[in-house]
Amino acid sequence: MIRLALLISGRGSNMEAILTAIRSGVIKNVKPTVVISDKKDAIGLEIASNKFGIPVKVVSQKGIKGWLYDSQIVTVLQNFGVDPDSGLICLAGFMRILSPEFVGRYRMRIINIHPSLLPAFPGLHAQKKAIEYGVKVSGCTVHFVNDGVDSGPIILQQAVRVVNNDTEETLSDRILQQEHQIYPRAVKLFAEGKITVVDRHVSIMK
Repeated sequence: MIRLALLISGRGSNMEAILTAIRSGVIKNVKPTVVISDKKDAIGLEIASNKFGIPVKVVSQKGIKGWLYDSQIVTVLQNFGVDPDSGLICLAGFMRILSPEFVGRYRMRIINIHPSLLPAFPGLHAQKKAIEYGVKVSGCTVHFVNDGVDSGPIILQQAVRVVNNDTEETLSDRILQQEHQIYPRAVKLFAEGKITVVDRHVSIMK
């Protein structure tokens, strides 16, 4: 059984999509153990606790950065049995860059979703960048987390057409709908042991 931790900073709609898939039985062999946020007023904490009965923890920033902060998260993960050998960490709108020490400890056990077709438009405001650049297709990407920013091996991608009258908000909404589809799918593949990674190349067994 994989022990799952989800890290959020806001509403955590992707968190909710993953937890819904687990509750419905679409994703098996995964036990959600804790939802962690860097913000005490994150709406997703209430959703996790009240709707799904998942324990929640707030790790306050207090101006702490890097490993000094991340080590506190690691302590919470250890307390809930999310270990580097059999645990899984899903970033669901967690607005911090993880330290190399954290990533190294949980290497290939941390996955994230990003609202663009990586490697295009990493970092913040990806949808706005896509519109300003004039691309015809954007989308979303689920990837493993490495030491870079949105630069880890790609697990799944889904394209979303950009239309002429799109705003950052309208494009974001359509991309988010696809995020809610492919993120649970990626967790399911991980749980079923169907993902293998060689260098940057991810293979998915059928």
